[in-house]
Amino acid sequence: MTEQDARHLEEFGYLILRGVIDADWLEELRRESDRLLREEGERAGSEFRPEPGSDRLANLIDKGECFERVVSHPAVLEAVEIVLGPDWKLSSLNYRAALPGQQGLQPLHCDMGLVPDERGYAVFNSIWMLDDFTPDNGPTRFVPGSHRSGQIPQQVLQDPNAPHPQEMVALGKAGDVILTNAHMWHGGTANRTTVPRRSLHGFYVRGDKPQQQYQKRLLRPQTQARLSAQMRRILALDDPRNDALSEFGSGRSGFLK
Repeated sequence: MTEQDARHLEEFGYLILRGVIDADWLEELRRESDRLLREEGERAGSEFRPEPGSDRLANLIDKGECFERVVSHPAVLEAVEIVLGPDWKLSSLNYRAALPGQQGLQPLHCDMGLVPDERGYAVFNSIWMLDDFTPDNGPTRFVPGSHRSGQIPQQVLQDPNAPHPQEMVALGKAGDVILTNAHMWHGGTANRTTVPRRSLHGFYVRGDKPQQQYQKRLLRPQTQARLSAQMRRILALDDPRNDALSEFGSGRSGFLK
């Protein structure tokens, strides 16, 4: 990331990186996501929660090495540290596909329903485009600069589902990644096409916050055994704070796209 990139992320609350996922990796992520959706069926996303109008997968670090590369990408980790500082961890890695037929609309929200506190920002999200994000297929909308408002949309908006006069829509090609200060007001839009719009969401939190999906409990022993030292740090597997925080996590900690 350049200094200009960092300033843009800090000032506006978002940054779009182009062409992060190469063609082979993109195909692998799509193929593995499709396989998991077929295999898990009605259980898909059960480690998080269902969302009407969307397909979901959760706990993806436990389900394939190709997903580890998402949450450990150097540019993303650099951005995480710009927003959250040095004390951070992965909260969850989920898949979301806005389904066709005017489905997938979400209210404007801040992840975990949090505003910045005396320590600063606490939530960061990365949205990995597995398909092109077009004006019609349910791209993410956001209100630039709203991460500095100190408010959540539900406190000040009459209808968080309605269009916001200052909102923008994140458009891009499959392989692009949206980096967001997740205190910024944002939400998915309705998919008006005939095919799903697929993405991955690598969500990070400050070290003193609960993980959305408590990694130490969810990851199978064989998965934990193969993880590198870097991945153990990203997942905070050896952080004793997580044991006490875990009762507040496991799907209770906010809305993700």
